[in-house]
Amino acid sequence: MKTKQQGLGSLLILLMTFMGLAGFGLAEQGKPWEVPSQNPVTWQEKAVEYARIMSQVKWVPVADGIPIRGGKFFQKGTEYTGVPYSNGGHEGRYIGFDVFLKTFLAAVQNPHSVLYTENLSGQKRNAAGYYGLVCSSYTSYALQCTTPYPSYHHVPPHRAGVERVDVQSAQAAEIGDIIYTPPGGAHVEIVTRITKDDEGTVTHVRVEDSRPATTRTANRSAASFDSHISSGGRKLYRITDLDAWRGSNRAESFLFPDYEEDSALPAINRVLLLDRGDWVPYHKNQAVKFNVMDKDSRGVQSLIIKRGDTVVEEIQLSGTGVIERSFSTCGDYTAHCVMQDGTASQVCEFSVCGLDCSISVDRVSRNQSWEIEFASENMAVIFVRIERDGSGGPYYVWITNQQRQQGKVVIPADATQDASSLNVVVYGENRYGRLYTRQTLTVVE
Repeated sequence: MKTKQQGLGSLLILLMTFMGLAGFGLAEQGKPWEVPSQNPVTWQEKAVEYARIMSQVKWVPVADGIPIRGGKFFQKGTEYTGVPYSNGGHEGRYIGFDVFLKTFLAAVQNPHSVLYTENLSGQKRNAAGYYGLVCSSYTSYALQCTTPYPSYHHVPPHRAGVERVDVQSAQAAEIGDIIYTPPGGAHVEIVTRITKDDEGTVTHVRVEDSRPATTRTANRSAASFDSHISSGGRKLYRITDLDAWRGSNRAESFLFPDYEEDSALPAINRVLLLDRGDWVPYHKNQAVKFNVMDKDSRGVQSLIIKRGDTVVEEIQLSGTGVIERSFSTCGDYTAHCVMQDGTASQVCEFSVCGLDCSISVDRVSRNQSWEIEFASENMAVIFVRIERDGSGGPYYVWITNQQRQQGKVVIPADATQDASSLNVVVYGENRYGRLYTRQTLTVVE
């Protein structure tokens, strides 16, 4: 699997200096968290910066209709800080893991995007809008995972390399620590700043998390922090070995999350946007809806769709509106408008991909291994997530290069545990994001 470019540590130091200029300014007054001058940047420092990419982004809906968990909606023309709270249900996507942050920001600017037209509330617990993050995906993004761990998988006994902090107080807290609230209010938060007085006593601890409607930043006094972690069953945990804690779930081994891309200030197309935003993958034969907006009233003449350098279609336009097409040939596509003055608009980028899995049976026997066959076009299959209805939680199978070439993988017998049914979700990724395909199986004795 292709790894990301090196040098993120140096880039992060620059980003931490100039982040306010890129629209990711701090949400609170006072002395900002400072990056130590020594290199390399620690994973804890990266976690702080990555968390704040998502918690401090600002966006303004251009229409009403983006759902909030609980039945409310984001309001047109109101500025919000932090990404929306949602796990995307069964059709949606996680920001940062499945799509870029800029893809979400592009969708915000399209009043006909899936953010406004799709309400996924009720599909799954914590589902609301098409794009979003929940508490566990927010912290997993910060902690440099390539796919989210559930909140209860952040702590023992599910993970190695993590332990409860001996002294449960602000004076013992460190950046990168996590606060876990156990079931039935399972929730996870992350510590992103420690403020000390001249004597070295901790005066404030900044805690961030994802909850409805967006992310939350709380710069708690030491007393308030102590009260917070001593109530509701909460405990402060520290990851002592990040690699042991993540296991194979390492962001740097895959294309996403792409922290460099998510940190950049995107140039959102003002003439043309897709129903899923921009810079985004689609399934083969899935409808792609092009919204010709012409926000600056320059006048549009035609819409040109290309696959690579090949023109797929040139559509004459008489004005603005939504045009729908689907594509049976996989590849990387662009779309742009020719304006009345003969100039070309900014392009929209998307890919069309094939992703299929095949399981020969609809039932699997407990404590026996079984096989999945898969195939993909214009993306690589990267892992299989087994969602179990028992108490075991998700089970991950990471695809090796050999398995990818063979197009099949054996699922170990212990994936079934005490489940009575399984959702088998096969994930693929390319440079524009991730897609998945799902199949349900029954477990028999």
